[in-house]
Amino acid sequence: MKSALKILLALVLLALAASALVWALNVRGEVDVKTPVAAAAPSDSMVTRGAYLARAGNCQTCHTAQGGQPYAGGLGIATPFGTVFTSNLTPDDKTGIGAWSSSHFWRAMHNGRSKDGRLLYPAFPYTSYTQVTREDSDAIFAYLGSLPAVVQPNQPHTLRFPYQSQAALAVWRALYFSPGVYEPDTARNAEWNRGAYLVKGLGHCAACHTARNALGATEQSLDLAGGLIPMQNWYAPSLTSPYEAGVSDWDKQHIVSLLKNGVSPRASVTGPMAEVVQRSTQYLNDADLGAMAQFLKELPASHTTPPEPASIKTQGESVERAAKLYEQHCAQCHGAKGEGIANAYPALAGNRAVTMGQASNLVQIVLNGGYAPATQGNPRPFGMPPFVLVLNDADMALVLTHVRQSWGNRASEITPVEVNRIRANSGR
Repeated sequence: MKSALKILLALVLLALAASALVWALNVRGEVDVKTPVAAAAPSDSMVTRGAYLARAGNCQTCHTAQGGQPYAGGLGIATPFGTVFTSNLTPDDKTGIGAWSSSHFWRAMHNGRSKDGRLLYPAFPYTSYTQVTREDSDAIFAYLGSLPAVVQPNQPHTLRFPYQSQAALAVWRALYFSPGVYEPDTARNAEWNRGAYLVKGLGHCAACHTARNALGATEQSLDLAGGLIPMQNWYAPSLTSPYEAGVSDWDKQHIVSLLKNGVSPRASVTGPMAEVVQRSTQYLNDADLGAMAQFLKELPASHTTPPEPASIKTQGESVERAAKLYEQHCAQCHGAKGEGIANAYPALAGNRAVTMGQASNLVQIVLNGGYAPATQGNPRPFGMPPFVLVLNDADMALVLTHVRQSWGNRASEITPVEVNRIRANSGR
């Protein structure tokens, strides 16, 4: 009996110690929201700057439901654990953030806590926004306070057990979140540091371009090394690999053009990145885009060894059918030898988007079509029509494999099963 009591007591003490550790880790860098802050009316220049920074963070995209009022929230973000609904950021006192102070907003950005102290889910990317400076946070808050107030109550999240509990979220944060403002690298120049601040902080690029573990946390050891976007079946390619989306050998102006216009002499963007350019980066000034380009150019390279060439089928009925499908549906735009048409349709020969080991994006584009974003620098982009109703899984796999294994391309085969999986998960 005494042994059992000792074991029970030890377990209780262990549980209390673990709870205390989780609590301590969750209040690291806690922001003081109780001390009143002088509430001087923000200047016009501060509001204008906040609007620019909100664009840089692409805040409106997530905090606006389809057909809803800007920044009034209500957009459902699907995750592997359920759906998280974005909050109302307009200055309504009851349903928005009208009753918040700049300190409350800074705590949300820096610590991932709401006005009442409730822990926020990392679908709001405070794991990146924690690097934003207090000055920039205050400017964004000033801008949000200048918006028309919208009465729209926040919608409850629909997360599965145990992910809906604050206790589970506290454990997740203890494991994977540590607050901290961006610290400039003194060995780098001001432009590189500005680019790092934008990419790592407001731009929250790692939220898509970094692989996630089973609990939805980004793998820090694989920062910006590519990742499949949860629930979307789009792959955000590695920004560190020359065989995916690394830009170390690019001309800096070509990177700026891609972020500003959605197209450049080296590549074009489609899918989720097209949305980022359309709603965010096209509005950034050239100095900030140049800084981001400089940072991306100097990212440490990974996966510098070329992937092993795949075995190629050189004859057979399937090969002949694949070539005919390409001639019928693709050659008119992309050329008989995959050479493309300059400033219109990309070449497929030697195209990294075609030959990447992860082929989800290629299947998505052929299934559902794809366009570069309409931007000021490229207002009428050329696009790809959807073939979801034209090609079945087998034919789509054939023609995609043909593209990945022709004109010097040596990528792996795509199977009908892969096409079917992506077709099913994209609601088609």
